[in-house]
Amino acid sequence: MSILHWLGLKPKESASPSERDVLGRITAALEGLPPERARFIAVFAFVLSRVAYADLEISEAETRQMERIVAEYGGLEPEQARRAVAVAQAENQLHGATGNYLATRELRALCTTEEKLTLLRCLFAVSAADDSISTVEEEAIRQIGNELGLTREEYVAIRAEFREKRAVLRDPPR
Repeated sequence: MSILHWLGLKPKESASPSERDVLGRITAALEGLPPERARFIAVFAFVLSRVAYADLEISEAETRQMERIVAEYGGLEPEQARRAVAVAQAENQLHGATGNYLATRELRALCTTEEKLTLLRCLFAVSAADDSISTVEEEAIRQIGNELGLTREEYVAIRAEFREKRAVLRDPPR
């Protein structure tokens, strides 16, 4: 008998059924792909939608940018990328608080440093799609970078590539 069982506690699963379902619905939209590849794209799309929804709205420009990125990096047909992004956005709006950390934790385990840096660039690109990276979006990207285990220097270097889109530098406080 384990000590947890003796204390009346059960060992925690890696994710509850509802947490697994968050990414499972995105993965299901990617039918025909190998399961591991579909899972990776689902997590990737979910994290992109996290930044797009950081300001509690997702613009059409952000959606189109997400679709382009998911199609390009996922090697998907445009229609398949559209489905994955639509489901990721809906799931993030419904379950973002639950799924956000789980998704970035999964990406941290799956990605190389170079892939994490590419993801960070993609997050800035989604946020900049409507021509302005809000402070809320920028903070979400910084937090994701931290969760992925990226250094402050890596984050700042990529953020500098999007300097002209940063609202904090374009619209100084009055």
